[in-house]
Parts: sequence; structure tokens; C-alpha cells
Amino acid sequence: MSDDLGRYLVAGPRVGLRAFSPDDAGEFTARARESRDLHRPWLFPPCTEEAYAMYAGTLLGDPARAGFLVCEREEGGRIAGFVNINNIVRGAFRSGALGYGAFAHAAGRGLLTEALGVLLAYAFGPMELHRLEANIQPGNTASRALVRRAGFRLEGFSPAMLFIDGAWRDHERWAITAPEPRGAAQRL
Repeated sequence: MSDDLGRYLVAGPRVGLRAFSPDDAGEFTARARESRDLHRPWLFPPCTEEAYAMYAGTLLGDPARAGFLVCEREEGGRIAGFVNINNIVRGAFRSGALGYGAFAHAAGRGLLTEALGVLLAYAFGPMELHRLEANIQPGNTASRALVRRAGFRLEGFSPAMLFIDGAWRDHERWAITAPEPRGAAQRL
């Protein structure tokens, strides 16, 4: 397994994160179709290769977005899910909004929990972000539990925030900020 590290941007013990690729269309869309019951009504990842090409293209070509496939290291890199950072703002804000999903074969195995931890280290390290936000529909208990495990805090409630599945949906706003560097409080 240690010889697979070169294929990932960043990795943990069981998962590696890598960029989306046009070559992943077949596997990604098959996994998305298999996971419809798990994802509905919260999430609608692309289920056709054409939709995947558009989706991956926006992640690859937009500096305000970063997309990562979550791959199982012990399973030859099989795609287990995805984590995206959207609406990246630099400057004094250095923030982004998370989007994520596990595929059905990987759900409940802790892979997305590990992936989110690895992503946070990457986002607050090499990406130099300071804050990440996750907007979650109140009824999505699995997603709320995931961000809570990762250390996010509930910051508020936004009625009719996002248009999803034909209606404006309420969302809770969860956020996490980069840990203070050692000695930062002493420098003030």
C-alpha cells in the first residue's frame, strides 16, 4: 500500500484524495447510479458520462473550486466518494464551502470521515485556507454527524438557502477554522 502514495495528492491510512480526471467518468457515474437511494433527496452527483464531463470540467478549470475523489487505497484506488471545496475566496477571507458524498459501497465504513480529516489538513496547510463551511439540510443526520466528528461547529440556520430538487431548502451552517499556529496567542 505504501507504494500507492504517488498517485494521491494527500492520503490517510485507508483513503487517498486525488483530482478528478476524464478517465474516471465510467466508474464515477456507475457509483453515482448505484447510490441514488443513499443520496436522495440531499445530493445529485452526475449519473451520465456527459454530465460527469461537465461537472469535472468545472472543478478542473475554476480557481474558485477544488475537487477531490476519495479513493480506497486497499482496493486498488476504487472511488469511494468525493469532496469538493466550492466558492473559494482568497485574500483576507481565505474560505470555501464544502460539498461531499460517499458512494453506497463505502457508506458507514468511516472512509468519508477519514477523507474529511485528510482534506482539512490539506485545505488548512498547502491550500492556505482559514475557514471551511458546510451547509446541510436539517434532516440529513448522516452529514451533520460527519461534520460534527470532524470538529465543525454549528453557526446558524438559513431558511430557503439553496434550490435543491425543485424547492428552496433550509440549511444549517456548520464551519471550522484553521487551528491557531503554536505561539500565535503569545505574539499578540
